[in-house]
Amino acid sequence: MKIISWNVNGLRAALRKNFIEYLSGESPDILCVQETKARPDDVNQEWPSPYKALWNSADKRGYSGTCILTKHHPMRVSTGIGISQHDSEGRVIFAEFPAFQLVNVYVPNSQRELTRLSYRQTWDRDFLGYLRSLQRDKPVVVCGDFNVAHTELDLTHPKANTRNHGFTREEREGFQSFLNAGFIDTFRQFHKEGGHYTWWSPMNRARERNVGWRIDYMLISEGLRPKLNEAFIRKEIGGSDHCPVGVTIT
Repeated sequence: MKIISWNVNGLRAALRKNFIEYLSGESPDILCVQETKARPDDVNQEWPSPYKALWNSADKRGYSGTCILTKHHPMRVSTGIGISQHDSEGRVIFAEFPAFQLVNVYVPNSQRELTRLSYRQTWDRDFLGYLRSLQRDKPVVVCGDFNVAHTELDLTHPKANTRNHGFTREEREGFQSFLNAGFIDTFRQFHKEGGHYTWWSPMNRARERNVGWRIDYMLISEGLRPKLNEAFIRKEIGGSDHCPVGVTIT
């Protein structure tokens, strides 16, 4: 099974670019989309057969939002993590399949002046509690835009960004807590070196020069590690300031 995650930075804009062509060519079993900035009635949902769309849109129009496109009918679907403080922004959508539970997440950004860092720390703790509760029942795949570069290998200029949003100690510790709880960063199972990124600033030809950050992840429960065949980044795919990331699982 091939699972892809992609922050499209606006699904309506992506649909005017290469989204359908990418979906048809990649042909994942499941595509998890973040930052849709849309509701179902905002877009033409003529997806390639046999995809079905599952949505969690923010209360605020044009903001945040997640969506799952899947070829396989899930056993169960839910939105949010059951905490009202977090569940108005469309950041989490869950789907259960026979072999695993899938969580598509768009983690809150701490903002340039770190005005949302305290909230982000609360989010990380609450989201981890949610994932732990899921793991009691069945292995979990959690993917999406985590809005943090985990280690110095995961961005081009770590020293210059030590107290910048996306690379603060607090955010990095929050991400580490997911790994400490038994989740595996799938990409690092196959690629130990730096220079692999999933987001680039639109300024100063950053993508062309590969001056970027790895902030999009595919994490899996330890129980799924024997079934993990590969993990990859599709850096060649444009259409957003992020690129798709993915795994194949038997």
